Amino acid sequence: MTNYDDSGTDGSEGRRERARDSLFLTASLRLGLDASPRDVRVRNLSEGGLMVELAKVVDVGTPVTIDLNGIGEIAGKVAWCTEGRIGIALDTLIDPKKARKPVGAAKTAAATPFHARAPDRR
Repeated sequence: MTNYDDSGTDGSEGRRERARDSLFLTASLRLGLDASPRDVRVRNLSEGGLMVELAKVVDVGTPVTIDLNGIGEIAGKVAWCTEGRIGIALDTLIDPKKARKPVGAAKTAAATPFHARAPDRR
């Protein structure tokens, strides 16, 4: 997937095609045929991939499934692996902004404490 291709074959020499958001999220990651998912920290996220912290060496090409809040389960493959981190190229594009949205119920005016409400200007 070109998202993690830093070869410069498109003339960009070391730049990625898609913008990445640096962030700090938690997600659930399943490696290959592992039965149990493991909690990981997502350090950056783009439409086509992400980087997670993982204290395990994983072969490039290993299939993964990652469950991101606001997005759900997404399949992908390990694109690269280095000490403590792996890059994942996703099989389908996502909207990274959805992962940043709060997952709780929206606050209503009734749930907002009186001292935190905007003054009524009627």
